[in-house]
Amino acid sequence: MNTAQGPELRALILSASFGSGHHQANDALDRSLRAAGMKLSARHTDFLSYLSPLERTVTAGTYDLWLRHAPGMYKAFYNWTDSETEPRALTGTFGWLGLRGMTRDVQEVAPELVVGSYPTTVALADTARRRLGTDFLNALIVTDYRVHHHWARPEAEVLMVASEEAREQMVRWRIPPERVEVTGIPIGPAYRQLIGADRAALRQRHGLDPALPLILISGGGTGTFRALGPVLTELSALGRRVQVLVLAGARGRGVTQVGGATVHRLGFSTAFPELLAASDLVVGKAGGLTVAEATTLGVPLVIHEPIPGQEEHNADYLERHGAGVWARERRALRPAVLRALDPDENARLGRCAVAISVPDAADRVAAALLGRLGR
Repeated sequence: MNTAQGPELRALILSASFGSGHHQANDALDRSLRAAGMKLSARHTDFLSYLSPLERTVTAGTYDLWLRHAPGMYKAFYNWTDSETEPRALTGTFGWLGLRGMTRDVQEVAPELVVGSYPTTVALADTARRRLGTDFLNALIVTDYRVHHHWARPEAEVLMVASEEAREQMVRWRIPPERVEVTGIPIGPAYRQLIGADRAALRQRHGLDPALPLILISGGGTGTFRALGPVLTELSALGRRVQVLVLAGARGRGVTQVGGATVHRLGFSTAFPELLAASDLVVGKAGGLTVAEATTLGVPLVIHEPIPGQEEHNADYLERHGAGVWARERRALRPAVLRALDPDENARLGRCAVAISVPDAADRVAAALLGRLGR
């Protein structure tokens, strides 16, 4: 890959702290643009920083409250807004909520490219450029495997999606097909470098038993996984010994024995890519980035209590393509995990995971953007 510094590219790269996936996708894109030879002058901004304290409470606070205490309400909201007839009182806010901060950044950066991994940033950027009379490529990276109506932003010149299925969904939302690029969901280069890595060696490096099955809990970046306790209870009663990694949402640190499970509570770890590559199975939520990372490494997933709406659709995508199992009820979790740990079944699930993976998605996103910019 070319690493020589070419012409400067001024970019405003926007994410949103609803979990960590939006930031991770943008960081991966930043790396790929630089690796492509761009002398990148980029400002990374969290969309939530544009909002007043009250606006942040209403948006991020309500989202967090629903996920922790009333997921059914979030699912109802997700379904209610997944329609072309959703109220203008809601969609109309996308073009002005946080406009002062967006306008300031556009003026200061003078970007040639504004790219977001959260849908409303595209509408906001469009309002700013029309008011300022400026121009730039307005782009969106979709970080889920299904296109909710909010992702179908007509203001974007290019929308980059996870799969051919997602491209077809964009077109059904009346997005012109020439604006949609199938790129995959961008992930960091560490995952591509770990493809085919020796799992036993990775486990030894991190003080894990190379002989025991290793299960990584997918709890999301905010620690709002409501089912963590029940999942650990089920994994402790599999009837066989396993190792379990708990990162986000871990209460305390250290190693404990819970039934047949040796539970490693690590909290946040920069070694996540290696720990994932060392694992036999991921159990828990189905965030878009986690799915993209796990499938790249050929690690199957057993999904339980995903976030209603988008993660349920991600779980359905995995199940339909044979790369994972969705345990919809707690009583289904234990048999699903045991089945997925069977060597033959684990290998089959892993092959299906690799078949839907896009390890170079970040490079594809970078190439799509540079192509649109004529670079």
